[in-house]
Amino acid sequence: MESRKSEASTLDLSPPLRNGWLERIFKLSLHGTTVKTELIAGLTTFITMAYIIFVNPNIMADAGIDHGAAFVATCIAAALGCLLMGLYANWPVGLAPGMGLNAFFTYTVVGTMGYNWETALGAVFVSGVLFMFLTFSRIREWLLNSIPVSLRFAMGAGVGLFLGLIGLKTAGIVVDSPATLIKLGSLREPGPLLAALCFLMIAILSYHRVFGAILISIITVTLAGWGLGLVHYEGIMSAPPSLAPTWMAMNVAGVFNVSMISVVLAFLFVHMFDTAGTLMGVAQRANLVGADGRIENLSRAMKADSASSVFGAVVGVPPVTSYVESAAGVAAGGRTGLTAVTVGVLFIAAMFFAPLAGMIPAYATAGALIYVAMLMMGGMAHIEWDEATDSIPAIVTAIMMPLTFSVADGIALGFITYVALKAGTGKYKEISVSLWVLCAIFIAKFIFL
Repeated sequence: MESRKSEASTLDLSPPLRNGWLERIFKLSLHGTTVKTELIAGLTTFITMAYIIFVNPNIMADAGIDHGAAFVATCIAAALGCLLMGLYANWPVGLAPGMGLNAFFTYTVVGTMGYNWETALGAVFVSGVLFMFLTFSRIREWLLNSIPVSLRFAMGAGVGLFLGLIGLKTAGIVVDSPATLIKLGSLREPGPLLAALCFLMIAILSYHRVFGAILISIITVTLAGWGLGLVHYEGIMSAPPSLAPTWMAMNVAGVFNVSMISVVLAFLFVHMFDTAGTLMGVAQRANLVGADGRIENLSRAMKADSASSVFGAVVGVPPVTSYVESAAGVAAGGRTGLTAVTVGVLFIAAMFFAPLAGMIPAYATAGALIYVAMLMMGGMAHIEWDEATDSIPAIVTAIMMPLTFSVADGIALGFITYVALKAGTGKYKEISVSLWVLCAIFIAKFIFL
């Protein structure tokens, strides 16, 4: 009897003794996980999303931002977002500057619209503050529910198409043409060929579920470029570059311009719906959905995500958002915020690999852009294709983003088309008050700006 009592006592005390303060903070036993499992899951998530530390600085540099500062800002913003998500929301989700949103930042707001990158950062900051306000109020749920499902999926797919066009253009696979606007570039050049090779490698390795497929492919193509004399070795590790060029550089005053309304709304809508979709998807995989359908700490996760965008603008990056690659860590057993904290710590460590990031050529990251674009297109499968008043606005939204080279214009045209078709077919009940208001704003933008 004494022996059994001793054994029971050991079993009762073992979780706190093994995990200590980690157990108290992350409730590991309650979620059926261990420190070792969470650390492995964090490493898995980091490796699947580490490509952002190479891709984002290259895109930011095209906007005129110092590459070294953009690299450090990317690492810091991602680390802060992951730590906030892990410690505040206790979710196994990694965050970093959003793909697609960074392309919109550089190639539309700065490149096409002509704003400087400081004003573009100001728009990111304002949209982040608005996202926080919506998240801390019930307006978020009202807005999420009022935007048609077809347009939500179309926005994600359209950003994917826009991102894919950026990747193809950066790689030289498509080039401008006076006669046809765009045409196929020269496939005899090493850049387009290596970009295509990178894309195909990622697709094949991902199909076979190879760990870190995107990262492996980017580094492999970079080594191939080095062997061809296209890449010059600059070292692997060094002290992090200065963050001074981007720290608190956002121009918030420049955002209070009528022409910037669509930019702020584009950042806000794409970020909000992308975040909601990612978090809900990860929640299902991580068993964070209760028997009553309620998602554990969803409100906290949304708050952590929205706050991360504000912090990201302060250090100098586009909106920071939850990454769908977090599902890889969840598949590896991640169930708590310790997974996200591990990802954050690894992003901090990555700051010391600036020379490596500087060597990654544009054609290598272009292959990753094209692949991520293909994944983002998957949302179109959820559109009701048999209902023309849903499918046509969705197509307009998705197609017009790359064709106008503007996420904001694609969203505006899609919303206007949706309201026009629903009203023209007598389906007024399917048009929410917010859609009427947004449609009026977008029409006024096209008329007066």
